[in-house]
Amino acid sequence: MSHPEKTLDYLEQQIPSLSADAVDVAYWKSLAAGNSVLVSGEGGIFEVFPDGTQKLVKTTAQPLSVPVGTRVRIP
Repeated sequence: MSHPEKTLDYLEQQIPSLSADAVDVAYWKSLAAGNSVLVSGEGGIFEVFPDGTQKLVKTTAQPLSVPVGTRVRIP
């Protein structure tokens, strides 16, 4: 494998970590700007407000186990 290919492979391996970090930063920036965010967990979808309170938006069925990259429509 050539040096450019090794470099590209290395960079591609960093994408999941970098994207997770970007989502985390966006979450906190949104709350810091006074906006609410939606999160899933504990059997539902919750709206999280900047003061830390949460409001249940929708209850959900048991968690789905889906492959990475699969699109799932939430009715």
